[in-house]
Amino acid sequence: MRKGKEAKQAAPKRVGDKSRKQAGPQTAQQTIPFREMFRDGVCRLNNGVYTKTVEFEDINYQLAQAEDQSAIFDGWSSFLNYFDSALPFQLSFINHRSRPESKYTVNIAPRHDEFDSIRAEYVEMLENQIAKSNNGIVRTKLITFGVPADSVKAARPRLERIEADIIGNFKQLGVQSRPLPGRERLEILHGQLHPGGREPFTFTWEQIPQTGMTTKDFIAPTSYDFRRGRFFKVGATWGAASYLQITASELSDKLLAELLELDTEMTVTMHIQTVDQSKAIKTIKGKLSDIDKMKMEEQKKAVRSGYDMDILPPDLVTFSKDAKTLLEDLQSRNERMFLLTFLIVNMAPTREQLEIEIFTVSGITQKYNCTIRRLDFQQEQGFLSSLPLGCNAVEIQRGLTTSSTAIFIPFLTQELRMDGEAIYYGLNALSHNIIMQTERS
Repeated sequence: MRKGKEAKQAAPKRVGDKSRKQAGPQTAQQTIPFREMFRDGVCRLNNGVYTKTVEFEDINYQLAQAEDQSAIFDGWSSFLNYFDSALPFQLSFINHRSRPESKYTVNIAPRHDEFDSIRAEYVEMLENQIAKSNNGIVRTKLITFGVPADSVKAARPRLERIEADIIGNFKQLGVQSRPLPGRERLEILHGQLHPGGREPFTFTWEQIPQTGMTTKDFIAPTSYDFRRGRFFKVGATWGAASYLQITASELSDKLLAELLELDTEMTVTMHIQTVDQSKAIKTIKGKLSDIDKMKMEEQKKAVRSGYDMDILPPDLVTFSKDAKTLLEDLQSRNERMFLLTFLIVNMAPTREQLEIEIFTVSGITQKYNCTIRRLDFQQEQGFLSSLPLGCNAVEIQRGLTTSSTAIFIPFLTQELRMDGEAIYYGLNALSHNIIMQTERS
């Protein structure tokens, strides 16, 4: 049996870590911000927080009528309001390359008759349609939540109760969801830490006592390289972490949809922390008092200068109006205050391709009066925060109300696709994925 000490000695090294202090991570395994993954999907982070992840499917939102879209939006707003200030959560939208064996294949064998030429032409047509589709991109939608606890035994009952509530709230929206066991969470992490979909994930729980290795040994990449300020490398793949700077006065529900529809390998992450309602109202009232004080000072200046005291700086008038509207929303419209960290991590085989994909993402955000900013010299924190573990190491937050947060609605269109023997029906007009369904009797 291989000892655990030997496994650590064989661990892949981080690139450029010679100047780091000994207390920092020295290997690729130590960089991954969790301590232990359990079979039931509970994960213990480095800070004593235990997390679980629920995967959820898509529903038809983009194709729905206006009334149905409003109902879905209201339901999603209620879903967000479920989380209180003691329960931060993370929404992860992962686009990654599928392995070749997971793609659809066409298998229409010739029968050596006069119709073989037609069969060959039909197979060629199907292969062309599959090539046009986004079949090479697998889209995964996850919600990760966690609670602090002294032990996994104390954390499990609380996590199971929250998990049941989340699945029930998804069911009210008509969204199918399921909790991820430990192996599936590790498989998703392995896919993010080995971009490109070229390395298969081979892991069983029986291998841990047989090899003396930990779960992180099975998912860690060959190396990290975070020496560059605006880029990083995971193995041989280039990456860049950015955050969304929200500058628009009104957000659109199409921003997140257009990002998720991109045929590129990337991860969109939203870390959301609810602010205590009484604390949020108290903070807004304090800001209003500060604005009123500034108004009085401006009016005094106007009197001393001999002009109309009702003429105030435009910015001051705008801030006062916005603060009053926000206070009214929090007090009487079932709105809550959230702190949002919106991260985008792009991955590409070459640096040139990475720049092209970042430029494409930037074009989409600018169309909706938002901007993506590179996390200069915080690439490591940005990349690790994009892993669906519930760990946020980026201290860049934007305060939003429930409606403003819910505008990033994660639903596009439901895929019509079944495993096993299925018949080709065409392409989905929105997602551009092929429609495969079993034959109806």
